[in-house]
Amino acid sequence: MTTMRFSILPAFILLLPLGEIAGFVIVGRAIGLALTLALVMASFVLGVVLLRRQGIGILRRMSSEGRNGVMPGRDLLKPAMTVMAALLLIIPGFLTDIIAILILTPPVRDLVWRSIARRFVVNTKGGFSAGPKPDFRDRSPNSKVVDLDEEDYHREPDRNSPWSGKHLGD
Repeated sequence: MTTMRFSILPAFILLLPLGEIAGFVIVGRAIGLALTLALVMASFVLGVVLLRRQGIGILRRMSSEGRNGVMPGRDLLKPAMTVMAALLLIIPGFLTDIIAILILTPPVRDLVWRSIARRFVVNTKGGFSAGPKPDFRDRSPNSKVVDLDEEDYHREPDRNSPWSGKHLGD
């Protein structure tokens, strides 16, 4: 499933500029060049205003809560998504503006919260991660955890490596 997600990303990155260009042409033909440029500038200004209003403070707050072992709550989702929408509004184009407007709507935020909330696992040592914490005490034969003692693990330098000191002075 993760390979599917990664295969869509390059296609999206390649097709987005083409879609934005097509959007400029369609909107430009419908309302004219001056109004099209005015819309692009207005979305840029709105994005900057939103970004300034939310600021970097939301990212600091999320990081702080994560370091303290607290899962970022729903009250942090709204400002974080506003920051994402602001960044999309700053990017010139109508498709990114549509995505930004969708992100600013409550039903989309609720959908995002439902999909994100179940992926967070809070660790007791501080911080949070996106997945189940491995049980290092599991010593069953089917366990994928290898538990080595200090005397079982050692590292010796590879004398044939081009990065070892013997080849550098030749």
